[in-house]
Amino acid sequence: MGPDQGYYIRICTEKTETEATLPISHKALELCGEWGKGLVFKGLTRAMTHHPLKQWIAEAGINKKITFHCFRHSYAVIQISLGTDIYTVSKMLTHKNVTTTQIYADLVNSKKRETANKISLK
Repeated sequence: MGPDQGYYIRICTEKTETEATLPISHKALELCGEWGKGLVFKGLTRAMTHHPLKQWIAEAGINKKITFHCFRHSYAVIQISLGTDIYTVSKMLTHKNVTTTQIYADLVNSKKRETANKISLK
């Protein structure tokens, strides 16, 4: 538990080898299962998650190929569309540069339309 009474997860991204300590929601923490000491998913490899991931996607009635990157993409777009600032989303995704995260922001056209309609000349 952190100083703000919240929980955190420590990660190291494979692609950039970036280490980060990120906040984790209470709901996500519940989904991790029973508490233990040390690594939560000790010995877990990407290959081991492939089958359960395919099964969860099929059970959800989704008939297209979905990867872990799709989950990151969805997370970013949802956060930005809900108003989370791009800098915070960038840090949660462990991007080294906020310009990488801006790709996701460009996809949120509804926010662009909302912003454009805020100015009235009447």
